[in-house]
Amino acid sequence: MDTTELFERLGLALAIGLLIGLERGWRERDQRSGSRTAGIRTFTLIGALGGIWGAMTPALGPIPLAAAAVGFALTFAFFEWRELQAKGEFSVTSTIAGFIVFALGAYAVLGDQVVAAALGIATMALLAARTPMHRFLKTLTWPELRSAILLLGMTFVVLPFLPNRTLDPWDAFNPYQLWLITVVLAAISFAGYAAVRILGERWGLLVSSVAGSFVSSTTVTITNARLAAQSKSERFPFLALTICVAWMTSLSRMTALAIGINSVLFAPLLPPVVAAIGVLGLAALYFYWRSAPNHTGAEPSFKNPLDLKFVLGLGALIAVIAVAAKIASDSLGQAGLLAVAGVSGFADVDPVTVSSARLAGTTIAPAQAAQAILLAAGANLVTKMSAVWIGGSRFAAPVTAAGILAMLAAVAGLFLY
Repeated sequence: MDTTELFERLGLALAIGLLIGLERGWRERDQRSGSRTAGIRTFTLIGALGGIWGAMTPALGPIPLAAAAVGFALTFAFFEWRELQAKGEFSVTSTIAGFIVFALGAYAVLGDQVVAAALGIATMALLAARTPMHRFLKTLTWPELRSAILLLGMTFVVLPFLPNRTLDPWDAFNPYQLWLITVVLAAISFAGYAAVRILGERWGLLVSSVAGSFVSSTTVTITNARLAAQSKSERFPFLALTICVAWMTSLSRMTALAIGINSVLFAPLLPPVVAAIGVLGLAALYFYWRSAPNHTGAEPSFKNPLDLKFVLGLGALIAVIAVAAKIASDSLGQAGLLAVAGVSGFADVDPVTVSSARLAGTTIAPAQAAQAILLAAGANLVTKMSAVWIGGSRFAAPVTAAGILAMLAAVAGLFLY
């Protein structure tokens, strides 16, 4: 490398030490001078030290750099140990931070500058996040930790080992693709729960209903209808609002899932879905206007970080519907696919959405695939409108009317397309 590049790389090594030194120095800014092993100046010099040894490596070879790293590590760890003894504390964070600064200083000269800078910034951010991370750990529950572990295991342990090819005679069952969709659904479930945890219960039932509808808007509908059955009539409009918002979220999610799998569905799906969401939005505004004087909170209905049983069951249902839809479309054409969509839609719209999106543009036309998805969504909405009556006729009648108008608007949008 030329002199200009060498100065750039050494400057980056200094900057990495300075960044981490800023954080370490700021955290210990109230300590008296000379009572700490390393602050902003020392960490900056450690970065420079690593960079200088890195610059000498092409001429001297890797052994001197390794020896310098060991010598630095022993010296720095000794002084950190002395400091912790004097304070009566147990912590290895600053020691590890010093090792990282030395290593990144050398890597900034010998390796990729972008990677070195990114790791330096990430290290600084991690060190600075000590308080909120400790606070987060104190509030973290075992179901939340277990759900995160399960989601990571599903993604990085199971998924890579699944064959990415069809294994059935009908060329429909691809384990990798179907499990990937199951992982996405699980991630959406976990993200919805995390949103509720981050935002808190200030928005109460509304936020939890929106988050819950990313997993199962039918479950949200049943839960809120039960709340209506146990509540006074003054709360009916707000509970109706949450159900309309959940239905809107479910339609948006269904459309995003279909278009994400196959972009050719954008044009045929958008008009009817936008029309239905528009009607539900107007209904939500009406219920909000009715509920404004009595806008009270409620317990969140979305409490499970990751309902693994539900997600795995949904994945199995998606696999069954995928094969059934392929057989039906091959044997009976569009009529067979619509029959499968209409029946399975009463239980869940996702399997039909996934199956139809995968077939669109290959076995069937995009418009026919969109019709199957919309039919399943309509059947699913009928299920949810039936569940609303758990809350009683006074609560269910206006919500059901909104659902029927949304279905009619979707049909009109489909015909216009």
